[in-house]
Amino acid sequence: MSRIGKLPIEIPTGVKITLENSALTVQGPNGTLNRSIMACVTLNISDTLLEVIRNDETAATRSAHGLTRTLIHNMVTGVTKGFKTDLEINGVGYRAEVKGRDLVLSLGYSHPVNFAIPEGIAIDVDKMTKLSVKGFDKELVGQTAAKIRSFRSPEPYKGKGVKYANETILRKAGKTGKK
Repeated sequence: MSRIGKLPIEIPTGVKITLENSALTVQGPNGTLNRSIMACVTLNISDTLLEVIRNDETAATRSAHGLTRTLIHNMVTGVTKGFKTDLEINGVGYRAEVKGRDLVLSLGYSHPVNFAIPEGIAIDVDKMTKLSVKGFDKELVGQTAAKIRSFRSPEPYKGKGVKYANETILRKAGKTGKK
């Protein structure tokens, strides 16, 4: 039995979970999330708990058991608390600002990088070098943060670029001078 999959999910007050055929809908104070549930698992929904039960013992079902439970738990957490990922920009002249629904990044290129902020995502810029990506869909928050980081990944010599706030950049030694 999956250690993650067998854990029940507590449904907080104010969250409504509905299952129609294989479409799961989670509604909460922050928004509404939808997901298609695989046919190899069954959901047992009560007033305060949700359990994920697998239908058989095949390898595919066992692997989907814990995954399905985690995805549903992320949906419940997202519509109640939300998710946040912090990014830092390092480098001389590197900065970010929000203009309307666009994030404008100056990352050392000959042109500014314009990034359209997806629906359901809010980006806060603090001191032009610290970004916070917030939203209620964990996948979308992570994907947006990864996309912003990909515009200028941190390089190993000086650490210039966009990095996650908790990320450690392994530094390399530069060239040694001639003697």
